[in-house]
Amino acid sequence: MLTAILIFVLAGFAEIGGGYLVWLWLREAKPLWFGILGSVILILYGILPTLQSFPSFGRVYAAYGGVFVVLAVLWGWIVDKKTPDLYDWLGAVVCIAGVSIMLWAPRSE
Repeated sequence: MLTAILIFVLAGFAEIGGGYLVWLWLREAKPLWFGILGSVILILYGILPTLQSFPSFGRVYAAYGGVFVVLAVLWGWIVDKKTPDLYDWLGAVVCIAGVSIMLWAPRSE
C-alpha cells in the first residue's frame, strides 16, 4: 500500500511540477529551458503510473485523479500562496475516500 501511495505522489508532483514549469514558460515569459524541463518531467509523469501493481489501467488512473486533486490543493497553498478554504479541504477528503474505496475495497476478481 505504501508503494502505491508513493508512486501516486511522485506522479502527482511530476504532473503538477512539469505543468507548472511549462505554465511559467508560456504564461510568464520564463526562459525556454523551463518549458523543456517541464516537458521532460511530464514525460516522467506518464511513465510513473505504469509502475503500479494494480492490473487495471482505468482504476489506476481514476484513483490517481483523486490523489492529484489533493496534491493540486497543496501545491496551490504552498507554491501559489492561495489558502484552501473549507470546501477545498472537504473536496480533497472526498477524493481520498474515493481513492481508498477504488483501490482497496474487497473484490471478488
